[in-house]
Amino acid sequence: MEKINVAIIGQGRSGRNIHGKYFLSPGNTTVNVVAIVDEIPLRREKAAEAFKCDVYADYRELFDRKDIDLIVNASFSEMHYAISKDCLLHGFNVLSEKPFGASWLECQDLIHTAKKRNLVLAAFHQSLFAPNFRKVEEVIKSGVLGKIEQVDLNYSGFARRWDWQTLQYKCAGSVYNSGPHPIGQALQLLGWDPYTTVAYSRLDTLVTSGDADDYGKILLTAPGKPLMDIEINSADASCPYTFKVFGANGVLTVKGNNYELKYIIPEEHCERPVIREALANENGDPIYCSGDTLNWHTEEGSVVGDGFTSAVHEFYEMIRAHIKEGKALSITPEMAAEVIRVIEICHAVNPLPIKYGLED
Repeated sequence: MEKINVAIIGQGRSGRNIHGKYFLSPGNTTVNVVAIVDEIPLRREKAAEAFKCDVYADYRELFDRKDIDLIVNASFSEMHYAISKDCLLHGFNVLSEKPFGASWLECQDLIHTAKKRNLVLAAFHQSLFAPNFRKVEEVIKSGVLGKIEQVDLNYSGFARRWDWQTLQYKCAGSVYNSGPHPIGQALQLLGWDPYTTVAYSRLDTLVTSGDADDYGKILLTAPGKPLMDIEINSADASCPYTFKVFGANGVLTVKGNNYELKYIIPEEHCERPVIREALANENGDPIYCSGDTLNWHTEEGSVVGDGFTSAVHEFYEMIRAHIKEGKALSITPEMAAEVIRVIEICHAVNPLPIKYGLED
């Protein structure tokens, strides 16, 4: 298998602890790291020691190299668009960390630039390959739950933050930071329907130190499709599940890697015709519907892997196969742009007061 040569811009939590961690793991069969960029000298020293590669203080120093198959843009969120655009203009394939851009227009401009130059452009939506999400897709497609009415996607917990990810001017906050995971998954379950709308959204700041959102509630709908109920809440100290799928025949609940499926098989139960008259017992007293004994089927289990190990490997194998073998991307930049369109709408409808700027 022919590997791809990668340069990483940024050695923060994503560049070092997600991408870099995978590249250094025994499971990496797809990538050679040939260069790393970071403005902090200590981070460059550590990267040079760990990866035995060239290091730079400025990403523009990469532009003279001819051995780079892909630049991973893991810079600060507000820098994603400008750096990705610059790299594309200099002839490099680009993988951008999330968020893909600050706006739908920025995403479309990057897509246009890449197509015009016949370059590869992608956004790191590896959560679409997460095993627990794949389980959700598998159960829905099996039909065992019947008609799906609603899917809840809950990316919550109780955690206070006080870093740059709490500042609006840094294109930060929970919906820009964590939101692309459940929003992308919700759009996937809706089949990336072009008629998807944001039926409701609410953003707020609860426990973080900055001025960006740490609470988001987003309802997505599409004609003839289930309701997607997305919650990203940093003040939820008792989050009961990651996914919950409600169908006419039962429910699937997923928390982390564990799942529980509970459903009935309609054919195992006799039909209950409608009774128009008031229900009563033998004494004539009013009663509720009762005596309907259901044969419940249950299944419990767990999946192997997660969004930061097996999903990362599968994502990079997709990128490698696209660059080296010409195979189509299953996660396209157009999909990533749709995620940003949803986020942009939520922010437009729920503007939060700006308390911090560049000068503070």
